Amino acid sequence: QVRLVESGGGLVEAGGSLRLSCAASGYICRRNVMRWYRQTPGKQRELVAEITSGGSTDYADSVKGRFTISTDNAKNTVFLQMNSLKSEDTAVYYCNLDFVTCGGANFWGQGTQVTVSS
Repeated sequence: QVRLVESGGGLVEAGGSLRLSCAASGYICRRNVMRWYRQTPGKQRELVAEITSGGSTDYADSVKGRFTISTDNAKNTVFLQMNSLKSEDTAVYYCNLDFVTCGGANFWGQGTQVTVSS
C-alpha cells in the first residue's frame, strides 16, 4: 500500500516562501508522475506542478517562475518550493502519485494548508 504524507504548509506573508514536502512509502512504480494540486473552497482541484520519473517538469501558468518542483528519488520525496507567494496561492495543497505502468494506480496525500496573508 502506497502512502503519501505532506508537510511544510503554514502561514506566510505575501512575498514570502514555503517549501512543501511529500514523502511516499510503500511500493513505488519506477515509471511515475508526481504532482502537486491545490484547492480552495467551492473550486475544483487545480494542477500546480508535476514532475515525471524521467525528470521532466511542467507548471501552471499562474505559478511559473515562482514555484519549483523537485524530487529526492533516494527518499521517494517530492518538494514544491514556493517563492514570491501571493494571497491567491492560499489553498490546501495535495500531493498526487500516478503510476504510468504497474497497473496505473493513483494515490493522494491528505493535504496541507498554505495561507498567504496580504
